[in-house]
Amino acid sequence: MSDFAMFETSHCNPNVDDGRPGRAHRVLRDANLERARGTASVVFNSAGSVTRIANLYDKFPTRIMFPRIAGDAAIEAVLVNAAGGIAGGDRFELDIIAVDDARVAMTSQAAEKIYRALNEPARINTRLKARDSAKLAWLPQETIVFDGARICRQIEIDLHPGAELIALEWIVLGRAARGEEITRGYIRDSWLVRRGGRLIWADSFLVTDSTIRHLSRKALLSDRRAIGTLIYCAPHPDRRLELLREVAQSRQCDCAVTMVSGLIVVRFAARESADLKIAMIRILQHFDRELGPGPFRVPKMWLC
Repeated sequence: MSDFAMFETSHCNPNVDDGRPGRAHRVLRDANLERARGTASVVFNSAGSVTRIANLYDKFPTRIMFPRIAGDAAIEAVLVNAAGGIAGGDRFELDIIAVDDARVAMTSQAAEKIYRALNEPARINTRLKARDSAKLAWLPQETIVFDGARICRQIEIDLHPGAELIALEWIVLGRAARGEEITRGYIRDSWLVRRGGRLIWADSFLVTDSTIRHLSRKALLSDRRAIGTLIYCAPHPDRRLELLREVAQSRQCDCAVTMVSGLIVVRFAARESADLKIAMIRILQHFDRELGPGPFRVPKMWLC
């Protein structure tokens, strides 16, 4: 057990004694505290060129909002965490399904913050499904990880061969402007992508208490504090591979583009989150220009 999971309390617990007369302590765990259990599920379909909400369910503290964007055929949905952040032991489940000819962009209201845990990681599971000729964009704002935070996040993507999808996740290790340093914690960020029921890509980023102090090595993250992964899947992704490689070049951000099993994967790494955001905006602006009106663009919430 980590040393920061042990706290001195004024409550007497006869089953746990530190050996000193008149003093007792107990182990405070995340499971002993009130934890958030957020759930949301939304299904989008279409009627002609109009995208509609076919089904919606959300449970506090998770909410899905639909701001009005005039003259837009695509829906931009906004995920809200009313708890104001995520801590150890929290659980969040999200399902986004787009069918028919739906055009959907899902983003988040603000940067998500992962706070210090006692002994248990927060768990976030996101499942994205795009069927038929749907276009789905998962473009949340950054996830800020604080010192001592523990998180297991998994993204599962299930695609029909005719569907098109962009999905993004990015992590910021502490806020550079406030001089925050990450000295301990646990981060597991996993991806599973299936197309036509077949697994085409699996990826995982893992940091633990024992390895986090080595991230500054040149072979690992060097002095990069913000990292991100963007994937793009479409019936003919090879047409955009070279163009994306040209657009991805930025002096403020390290960026590389490759293709795996017909899936374009873009990796980002930057010293500060602002530099990373500039690079991502450039990539999304490229999609907006090349693909025309639709969900593959810079979300309006990013500009608020």
